[in-house]
Amino acid sequence: MNRLAFGLVVLACAMLIIMPAVAADYTLGIFGNANMDDTIDEDDISYVEGIIDGTSEETQLADANYDGTIDEDDIAQIEQIIQGDEKELTIVDSADRIVTVKKPIERIVTTHSHHIETMRAIQLDMDKIVGVATWTLNMKLFFPEFSEEQNIGGSDYDIEKILRLQPDIVMIYTSTSHLINDFANKLESLGITVVYIDCYKHDNYIEEIRTLGYILNKKDEAEEFIDFYEEKVDIIKERVEGIREEDRPKVFLLRSSEGYKTLGGGSSYIYDIEMAGGNTIFGDNPDNNIEVDPEAVIDRDPDIILIHISPFGAYSTTDIAELSNLRDEIMNRQELANVTAVKNGDVYVLGSYFLGKPSRFVGLAYMGKWFYPELFEDLDPVAIHQEYLDKFHKTLNLDVYKDAVFVYPPLEVS
Repeated sequence: MNRLAFGLVVLACAMLIIMPAVAADYTLGIFGNANMDDTIDEDDISYVEGIIDGTSEETQLADANYDGTIDEDDIAQIEQIIQGDEKELTIVDSADRIVTVKKPIERIVTTHSHHIETMRAIQLDMDKIVGVATWTLNMKLFFPEFSEEQNIGGSDYDIEKILRLQPDIVMIYTSTSHLINDFANKLESLGITVVYIDCYKHDNYIEEIRTLGYILNKKDEAEEFIDFYEEKVDIIKERVEGIREEDRPKVFLLRSSEGYKTLGGGSSYIYDIEMAGGNTIFGDNPDNNIEVDPEAVIDRDPDIILIHISPFGAYSTTDIAELSNLRDEIMNRQELANVTAVKNGDVYVLGSYFLGKPSRFVGLAYMGKWFYPELFEDLDPVAIHQEYLDKFHKTLNLDVYKDAVFVYPPLEVS
């Protein structure tokens, strides 16, 4: 067994078996986090001292410099991590791979705009991002910093161009696609450091923000964003958590302007809808992308139809007619005439940037208003959206009241 495979086995065992009293809800996967909590601080130095003295149980993450031995050098590495002076940082990335990154990181290539949105939210200098994917370039209003010269392609990435960009690190997202994984393997064979990171799954997003804070020397800024994100998400979660299953509205997520494409229970989009208190009518299907028959929609009779189709309602949409026409087409489908959502007018277009994204709390706020108008009477999704931009994307100077259209019907009409 090679060192990487052995390290992963040991790390998995350590995380499952060794649970110090200070352990948090999750373990920050950075070597130096000796006590296996959610941060690296003086307590980790004390924990390593205990391991050396024989009074604390050894953990894999205590090997801060990842040399196979826990000793005084690991204390020195932890001290450097706390100060932000370390020359290397070894992490467990979002694909559960052990990766060592050299610091400081000055040149970044990324395959997804979610990475960029998160890095800008923690106040990274955007000049450090030297290569971006095509989809990012298509969102000029939200990502004005980048030019076609930085384009590394779409799903078929240009490896030669990436090499010419001389990145210190390439960020890609976890995927079962062989194309993505083969791309990562090719880059690593050429000596490029690859880190898998998603920035769209709610269950590990906080850890990813914090990990980026350590990698990019933006720890304080990462904590500020985490506090904001958790506060906004918790507003929704805490209000709906006591609502019984049978009292939650049945929701159909429509993902295409033609036919009846939707998502199954494994999707982060479905997770967000259910976090907002909705019951997705096809959430029992484990598949991701699904094409269902209209009869199945009629039979399950959703209380709410949520239309979420890219690029409608993204930062590039300025014509409200695009969204209203989309809703009208669904409302006028003859086969849906007797579906509860259509009869009651509870058909909504939600901007394509607010489910399964860093700014999911905006989508949660809108869904809370639509699902439970009385429960969320005091909530203002538009104000939450504007606050997010003003605090974490202030260089854009975007006014969500006039610079783009994100939902339909407008909230005051809803």
